[in-house]
Amino acid sequence: MPVNKENPRRTAVKLLCRIESGSAYSNILLDEHFKRSKMDLQDKKFCTALFYGTLERKLTLDSLIAVNSSKPADKLSLEVRCILRTALYQLLFMDSVPESAAVNEAVKLASGGKNPAVKGYVNGLLRAFIRDGKRIPEPEGFAEKMSMLYSCPLPLVKKWIAELGEKNTESLLASSVGRPPVTIKVNTVRITPEELIKQLESEGCGAAVNKVCGDCLDLFGGSPENTKAYKQGLFHVQDISSRLCCKAVDARPGMTVLDLCAAPGGKTFTLAEDMANSGRLIACDLHENRVRLIREGALMKGLDIVEAKANNAKIFSEEMPQADRVLCDVPCSGLGVIRRKPEIKYKDLSDFDGLPDVQYEILSTSAKYVKKDGILVYSTCTVSNAENRDNVQRFLREHSDFEPAPLWNDLGKFDGEKMLTVLPAYFDSDGFFIARFRKVR
Repeated sequence: MPVNKENPRRTAVKLLCRIESGSAYSNILLDEHFKRSKMDLQDKKFCTALFYGTLERKLTLDSLIAVNSSKPADKLSLEVRCILRTALYQLLFMDSVPESAAVNEAVKLASGGKNPAVKGYVNGLLRAFIRDGKRIPEPEGFAEKMSMLYSCPLPLVKKWIAELGEKNTESLLASSVGRPPVTIKVNTVRITPEELIKQLESEGCGAAVNKVCGDCLDLFGGSPENTKAYKQGLFHVQDISSRLCCKAVDARPGMTVLDLCAAPGGKTFTLAEDMANSGRLIACDLHENRVRLIREGALMKGLDIVEAKANNAKIFSEEMPQADRVLCDVPCSGLGVIRRKPEIKYKDLSDFDGLPDVQYEILSTSAKYVKKDGILVYSTCTVSNAENRDNVQRFLREHSDFEPAPLWNDLGKFDGEKMLTVLPAYFDSDGFFIARFRKVR
């Protein structure tokens, strides 16, 4: 490898160290690095797979370090731990990488440190792991096995088993590893799905109409955000669960619609397209810099009904109009999007304790903007009862002027209160929750 060529393994280790120190979200960190990097496409793909894969499997990899280490694992520097994690990930999960390459490249990375003994330690641990048949310990107990197999903290596994059952928990865990598909929402104000497919294919991106949502496309290969079609505002990236949330809003041409936690704007753009760019759509976020993202995105897509403004969703604003449709896609734990942001699963569950009250405050404030016979939609990208079902049940108890409104009878999983929980396995999408209410008086 030429001296001036960026080493994708070294980059993965460097970024993993930054994630471990809590300085950034994985998807943002990697995207920002690649914007500055001169790494070629093949190396970027390898770096991406190694970075996300190692992050996803961190608990399993750390257990292997502990089992095979000649010294206490907690005495290792963060850099050495990340070097070992990436090497073990290659040995276990990247069949295209020869064992010798995984070991030798890890030793080279370790050679750059101040302690020369580290080089021999890394080499010895990895070769001992190979001699032992690359064996992964298998603990007793269903929860413990799931925790080891899918590198998920045991408290989170047990929480999901209690709320979802063993079968759904295993399905959720299996869906939480690996990269998600790339799905885009067609800007139907400007182009049809069929026309966009042809344009994308001419630019090197394979595309097909999504089986769940006909105005969404599944992409195969290529880099969609580097295409002319993207720069022309002909689509935006949107997960199918997010698109289903917009379907629940049922925004129509000529309506007044509020999107109260809107940044970075994906749902706002879809709602504007559902409205055929006719009516009034106010999109809000707490921070002006994020409001600017919505404003710029709407301009690029020609969606001039979008009014983007800074607003605190927890506090009622006299300036807001009464609306036919109100969406509050509230801040949440993000446990439904772990395969996009694997670091989320390593948070302490107590970090999420205050979220339900914040979410409920936003939901209750949002209800004040809904016209009689209007629709209010509450959504999260998590699968936690406290943030989802419990908040909905509390809202219905304390707001007698609202009743549950029907969703669909052919999508997702319903419970008795007409709420929709989308698990990733249903549509190969994000985990998501949607509840819909009608104001009856």
